[in-house]
This record gives sequence, C-alpha cells and structure tokens, in this order.
Amino acid sequence: MDYRIIEFPKIADPRGNLTFIQNSDQVPFEIKRVFWTYDVPGGETRGGHSYKYQEEIIIALSGSFDVVITQPDGSQEKFHMNRSYYGIYIPPMVWRHMENFSTNSFGLHLSSAAYAEEDYIRDFEVFKPSNS
Repeated sequence: MDYRIIEFPKIADPRGNLTFIQNSDQVPFEIKRVFWTYDVPGGETRGGHSYKYQEEIIIALSGSFDVVITQPDGSQEKFHMNRSYYGIYIPPMVWRHMENFSTNSFGLHLSSAAYAEEDYIRDFEVFKPSNS
C-alpha cells in the first residue's frame, strides 16, 4: 500500500469544528503508539528515516509543516500539512522527513507499533538498496 492523504471526518459547527479518528473506520492499522512533535526550531527537520515494519499517520493538528517522501532514486514528493482533518499515511519502507515547521506547529503521529530502535533505517544509503 502506497503513502497517501487520508481525509478524516469534519463536523462543521458555528461553535467550532470537530474531527475524530476511529481505528477501523479511518486508520488502516491498529494504533499501538501515539506521539507528537512540537516546539521545532526554525530551519530544523524531524524524521529522516524509514521504518522496516511500522505504519504511521502524520497529522498537523496546529500550524503547518511539510512531509517529504524520498524515493530510492532520490526523487521527492512534498506534502504541505496544514489542516487538522487531513493525515498522511506512510507504510513501511518509505523514507520521509518533516521540514518547514510553522511557529507553534503541533504534529500528531499515530503508529502501528511500539517504539523499537531496530525497526528504524536511519541511513539513506542503507535504505536505497533494499527498495531498488
């Protein structure tokens, strides 16, 4: 399954909007871990790795940032995340990083697995041959 944008339900109301996530309805995996990124200094990047087995959805709950997907040949596709009712689904063996964080941005990450360092590929040169 390829990476893709997922649109979550948005219930519009004059008092303020509401969006929800239900495991089996919008998420293609069982959520085992939730973490968030925030207070990222200007010019910094986060991520810069691939997971061997883990699936992930990244949502910009507040502010904005870019999720950059890099193919084994070095070509890139950039997704500007700035709506709390959109998430990007990232399957295993997809290299990604986040950049261009706005002030007070808040990124929510839904993961299919508990943290395991051995699941990470942090060297792009090691990642490339496995997808070629």
